Amino acid sequence: MSQLRSLAGALRSSSQWMRGQVGSGRRVFDPRRNCSSGAAEPSLAACSSSYVVEMYYAWLEDHKNVHESWDAYFRNAQASSSEETGEKHLSALLQGRAMSQTPAMSEKVVEDHLAVHTLIRAYQVRGHHVARLDPLGILTADLDSFVPSDLITSIDKLVFLLLFFLRSYGLEESDLDKSFQLPLTTFIGGNESTLPLREIIHRLETSYCGHTGVEFMFINNMEQCQWIRQKFEMPGIMMFSDREKRTLLARLVRSTRFEDFLARKWSSEKRFGLEGCEVLIPALKMIIDKSSEAGIESVIMGMPHRGRLNVLANVVRKDLDQIFCQFDPKLEAADEGSGDVKYHLGMYHERINRETDKNITLSLMANPSHLEAVDPVVQGKTKAEQFYGGDTEGRRVMSILMHGDAAFAGQGVVYETFHLSELPSYTTHGTIHVVVNNQIGFTTDPRMARSSPYPTDVARVVNAPIFHVNADDPEAVMYVCKVAAEWRNTFNKDVVIDLVCYRRFGHNEMDEPMFTQPLMYKQIRKQEHVLKKYADKLISEGVVTLQEFEVCVSLYGNLITVSLCKHLFHSCCFPDFFKLDGEPKSMSCPSTGLNEEVLRHIGEVASSVPLKDFAIHSGLSRILRGRADMVAKRTVDWALAEYVAFGSLLKDGIHVRLSGQDVERGTFSHRHHVLHDQEVDKRFCIPMNHLWPNQALYTVCNSSLSEYGVLGFELGFAMASPNALVCWEAQFGDFQNTAQCIIDQFISAGQAKWVRHNGIVLLLPHGMEGMGPEHSSARPERFLQMSKDDPDRYPEFTGDFEVQQLYDCNWIVVNCSTPANYFHVLRRQILLPFRKPLIIFTPKSLLRLPEARSSFDEMITGTKFLRIIPDGGPASNHPEKVKRVIFCTGKVYYELAKERKQLKLEEDVAIVRLEQISPFPFDLIKAEVEKYSNAELIWCQEEHKNMGYYDYIRPRFLTVRSKNPIWYVGRDPAAAPATGNKFTHLAELKRFLDTAFNLEAFKGRSY
Repeated sequence: MSQLRSLAGALRSSSQWMRGQVGSGRRVFDPRRNCSSGAAEPSLAACSSSYVVEMYYAWLEDHKNVHESWDAYFRNAQASSSEETGEKHLSALLQGRAMSQTPAMSEKVVEDHLAVHTLIRAYQVRGHHVARLDPLGILTADLDSFVPSDLITSIDKLVFLLLFFLRSYGLEESDLDKSFQLPLTTFIGGNESTLPLREIIHRLETSYCGHTGVEFMFINNMEQCQWIRQKFEMPGIMMFSDREKRTLLARLVRSTRFEDFLARKWSSEKRFGLEGCEVLIPALKMIIDKSSEAGIESVIMGMPHRGRLNVLANVVRKDLDQIFCQFDPKLEAADEGSGDVKYHLGMYHERINRETDKNITLSLMANPSHLEAVDPVVQGKTKAEQFYGGDTEGRRVMSILMHGDAAFAGQGVVYETFHLSELPSYTTHGTIHVVVNNQIGFTTDPRMARSSPYPTDVARVVNAPIFHVNADDPEAVMYVCKVAAEWRNTFNKDVVIDLVCYRRFGHNEMDEPMFTQPLMYKQIRKQEHVLKKYADKLISEGVVTLQEFEVCVSLYGNLITVSLCKHLFHSCCFPDFFKLDGEPKSMSCPSTGLNEEVLRHIGEVASSVPLKDFAIHSGLSRILRGRADMVAKRTVDWALAEYVAFGSLLKDGIHVRLSGQDVERGTFSHRHHVLHDQEVDKRFCIPMNHLWPNQALYTVCNSSLSEYGVLGFELGFAMASPNALVCWEAQFGDFQNTAQCIIDQFISAGQAKWVRHNGIVLLLPHGMEGMGPEHSSARPERFLQMSKDDPDRYPEFTGDFEVQQLYDCNWIVVNCSTPANYFHVLRRQILLPFRKPLIIFTPKSLLRLPEARSSFDEMITGTKFLRIIPDGGPASNHPEKVKRVIFCTGKVYYELAKERKQLKLEEDVAIVRLEQISPFPFDLIKAEVEKYSNAELIWCQEEHKNMGYYDYIRPRFLTVRSKNPIWYVGRDPAAAPATGNKFTHLAELKRFLDTAFNLEAFKGRSY
């Protein structure tokens, strides 16, 4: 007992258990503090063991003298006394009650029980530190080299400690056999309320210090903590039936033999095999089985490259011949999705779950080598499937994310994704995370790869329980997976499984790990395969015979051999949207204009408050009156044009989702799609959802302050259905580069790599307005550089060239200069017979510029998006007299038009606006160049010369008209996108405007 008392004394100052309150002449004790409230600021000495005795005596005098929790405790102890009087070893507390209560005896009674309770809690809090998690037995999974002093990890150690403290405390080894009352915060007793100390320690070791380590005591919900305690502490709860053991063995056979076959057949190929963590396959199947049993119908998964082929084969059930086809160059793939390596590809498959006999749909998302980048994409697609299926609580659709240990700890997008998990517009109602913890990252030791004890510590931020488990104990893994699935189904919250394993080979099969981890890989070479260990175990238990095991192995081997001679099938996304062969059902786009009655109706709703007795801000009242005035005058500004575009799609049953930082109001206070009652807290109204009786739902949601995670989420959401307009808006276009990985790896190249169409819309505020280098440029040059149209090849104009060109591109890049064109391009995005990402450089100052308004006449039936807007002034009436044609895009047009008017050059200079930059409108540019055959050509942009659009448009203009140069007018090359000095900004603007209208500026110069 000496060790227990020392524990109690050490922890007493931090165990906030008792608070006294002065009043009515009575001192009441509260278990949340160490001492009574009548004392001054307590010191450790003041809060010593005397308070326990004082509390106990106070309770003996009057049960109301102490806090109700201690009253309940002492009452339970007293009740147990009457039930167990026949026991040989009574608890110390009951012995004290049976004898005369001296102060010394009472102190010992309570302190002994307090020490036992503290010991139990210590195991619950820190037992995972001493759990036997590493299958190699050479590392501690949490990087800590010490054993917590308050844990007794074996009876032998306990005896040693007792003997060590014997002289100080005068205790005997016989204290181990004394019985103690168990607190309500443990289930180790099962149906028993008291246990001997020796048995208490044994059961705690079994629950928390074996091959499973449980982190959960940081969770600030008592019900959830109790649930986990019960799952891991109840005696005998981790037992498996013989049938379950045979199923587990069969799944291990499949997982192991699949890797063995690939290693033999294609020994020189990279495949990022699962050797060392073969138990991942039965683990995933257990999660899916238990989730299906709970009602889950669709599981969407994301994972890195390691083990992907095995998951595709043995979990998703992709035909083996389809996998082998990607190894053997003699076998041709029928699927065009061979634009990426085999261990990046995904799969969608619907099948019957054999354990539950229910339909289950499994999706494994394709992903790049950028580890963890797929996490938010999976969450977005999961949210979309839940949304379209009316699954508001995540009872039918769920996600599973697999991670590597180094990436889970090192990649910031993991944190961003976790922080979406509880947000109303982003939650997927719980994700099961499975970390394949190889205890190494490529060649980097964990001690050099993370500062946290575990790679999974990031999950603590959302109160997700973390289950560490030794991957060489398949039954422990299965139990943890079963509990994780039940947790997700019960609480709809995230949970993490940390499979502590090893990597049998190097980073890939061609890599030599002995260079950097010699001791680890010496041990790995000695390590027996988990399949053999588990098979031997079951054979010794009589669960299977050696012959039955060998038959199971040979059957799977025969299955693999038969699969070598087959071919791939074509996998089409959006099967109802496209034809069976994946081609569009047509190659034309209808008019994007609307009936004027629809325009007017949406405008009127946008100018009003649909709810009664709803008090809006006075400034917002002025905005709504301004909208009403525009509707009366048959005009729209930027915000109203967007409102009409969204509203019209909702009328047609198209879901519209707008997400991003501050999108509900709009960064520039122009949108106001969510109205807030100024007098009633949390009362708000979305007028867009009050347009039509049977309209689709409009979702507008402010996101967390994240670009990478949120853009990935919206990309995933857009993957789920072609009949939705999913828009992500950056707070400023400059900030999109924080999400560059999603843009480069998924949006730009996603269709080419994985044959998956996606119609996501990026709204990127852009424009040089003297706001500094971080609030000016959405970096259009980067998007244009990644556009795949050939600058040197003049296309053939056949069929509907505009639509065909859009179909052939990888994404569409526009910079609209009018609200009407913005309206049309949003509607065209849905009316096209296919889906392409749309990048829109949106304005800032144009949002309120009076000249930047459009008439209803530009939006009514029969109108459409204009790829270019020709000059409509005097210059177009006599094109042969025009001396200069200025091509430009976006906001700079209005500055050019204003300058031209002041200089009275409307007849000499034509200004043509390029609205769709990529794919480049060769046909329309050719017509404009030929129209002004005598004029010199200028490209004018407000961006610096090494940025913006010039490097993209220049070779394409030369392809259109090689004999005439196109001169550059704009800012000089620079390192930063914009100056931070307002005076310098204006001086630069004046300088390039002067050059643009100086008709002698390029005379005599060679191109």
